[in-house]
Amino acid sequence: MKLLDRIGVDVSRRLKLETALEWAAQNKLRHIDIQLDVGENALPKFDAKRCAGVRKLLDKHGIELGLHTNSAVNVAEYSPHVSDAVTEYLKHYVDLVPKLGASWTEMHAGYHFSKDKKARMEAGKERLQRIVAYAEKKKALVLLENLNKEPQDAEVHYLAHTVEEWQYYWDIKSSNFKLCFTANHAHLVPEGVEGFVKALDFKRVREVRLADTWRNGHEVHLKPGAGNLDFGNMFKLIEGAGFKGYYTNAFTTLDDMVSARPFLVEKARAAGVKVD
Repeated sequence: MKLLDRIGVDVSRRLKLETALEWAAQNKLRHIDIQLDVGENALPKFDAKRCAGVRKLLDKHGIELGLHTNSAVNVAEYSPHVSDAVTEYLKHYVDLVPKLGASWTEMHAGYHFSKDKKARMEAGKERLQRIVAYAEKKKALVLLENLNKEPQDAEVHYLAHTVEEWQYYWDIKSSNFKLCFTANHAHLVPEGVEGFVKALDFKRVREVRLADTWRNGHEVHLKPGAGNLDFGNMFKLIEGAGFKGYYTNAFTTLDDMVSARPFLVEKARAAGVKVD
């Protein structure tokens, strides 16, 4: 598959799922991600009839669909009642993978409040292990994303934002558990894209997410060219590591994400990456 065809778009909450698939087909996209949390896309809105309709659209247009959970839901939650609700939320996403004919559901490690980091990490990993076991029964794939850093003096911090933190979860052994690498999040920490790529086995990576940002800066999702992420070198490193999966643009507007695809391909070409 050409590199251009491997670059998709994160629709997030911007469009109703069925509308998003028609829009993707019109723009010759082979892959989109979407969140199913609010409005017409809220999880309870997908009954058997609607799921069947989505599967038909995916087959008709040859599109691969990724589901993306909300990072505001704390996978590392340990409080009674709320903890159970988080587990049920993640299970519903897993349920929808086969029902919709999606390729995966992407999840996160959660977040901590500085003083309870160890307890949060343990709670999050234990929950992810249970969710992956559930995904095995449902024949669904779960991806774990590396998230962004927060300012050093913030009380709340996302987990799995460094290589070391992310690796804590990698020993969850299952063919239904893979990784999603967000390059712009890696650009925010000292390891950088190079450090993450060196640590990763790209046989375990199914998706690479893209946006521009500033080296060692704060979380922003900029259109490529508006920050200082070297996309040419990024593609060279990732493709050189054997990655053959999808890239997902995740920034600004739908139009920007579509129009940036040829720009990204040219950056890869200029870096000596085979794009055709």
